[in-house]
Amino acid sequence: MDMLVNVDFQILMGLAETDTMISAAGVATKQPLFSFGLISDVQYADIPDGRSFLGVPRYYRHSILILQRAVKEWNTHHKHIFVINFGDIVDGYCPRDQSLNTVKKVVDEFEMFNGPVYHMIGNHCLYNLPRSELLPLLKIQTLDGRAYYDFSPVPEYRFVVLDTYDISALGWPQDHPKALEAMKLLREKNPNENKDSPNNLEGLERRFLKFNGAVGKEQMEWLDGVLQEATELEQKVVVCSHLPLDPGATSKEALLWNYDEVMNLMHRYNCVKVCLAGHNHTGGSSIDAHGVHHRVLEAALECPPGTDAFGSVDVYDDKISLVGTDKMESTDMHFNP
Repeated sequence: MDMLVNVDFQILMGLAETDTMISAAGVATKQPLFSFGLISDVQYADIPDGRSFLGVPRYYRHSILILQRAVKEWNTHHKHIFVINFGDIVDGYCPRDQSLNTVKKVVDEFEMFNGPVYHMIGNHCLYNLPRSELLPLLKIQTLDGRAYYDFSPVPEYRFVVLDTYDISALGWPQDHPKALEAMKLLREKNPNENKDSPNNLEGLERRFLKFNGAVGKEQMEWLDGVLQEATELEQKVVVCSHLPLDPGATSKEALLWNYDEVMNLMHRYNCVKVCLAGHNHTGGSSIDAHGVHHRVLEAALECPPGTDAFGSVDVYDDKISLVGTDKMESTDMHFNP
């Protein structure tokens, strides 16, 4: 009997060393390499509830309560090593004299998380504050107003945060080269006087709207270098962006202007496994022709009182599992390790 007990102990110790645990039912269950939390499109404002231009109800004051519940949940489990906010933390209807304090208020709620929080900018953020004011508040520490960066929480994985408003009519001074480039493109692609209107635009051309943007040349070169380095280090890459990259996972009106260029660059490498995004509030998912998973996250803003939309993500060697809360759908994304 002593010998059997010793063998059982050795087996258990071996399983523990390989990130495998024994469940209450006696079944071996693999443990994730790490876990993190995520939320998108909080779009808080201290204003009465309203509707989108499509008539979808929006709950401006309730959304910060969702964020508070999310942070409490993430802290309770003690397993999340960081949190990612997928942009649009305040709404465009927020009164401009309240913009600064409203951004600070929402950032303070994120800071209640017991760990690092990674932000990215969205169109609603830029309606409220210029980049020069916004980026320091979000602790995005880059040069020349850039809002793209990468980080590696464990040796096996690298996260790439894109700035999808790099080329944009929003956030830059009107005479800035990147704003001028954006307006030139919009004049060429969108004949409407209101550049936020997709009227008379067909198919994928409906993405050329002022509330979207593009990844610029310098950022593309940077991304190429990051993916090359990740390949050399045998890292799997998760790409994070406010604007979605794959037409199969989102409405045409929510796409990155040069999604095709970014996708073509990513597909030159085998390291990109998953792309996560916000912006398209109903959410969506797809697997592109190269086997990359795309998951667009459901918005916190459009959750009626008493409902939620945030997630916890468990990361393994061969899959990423999004465990959604309430309105955010759970999704398992399997890939070749």
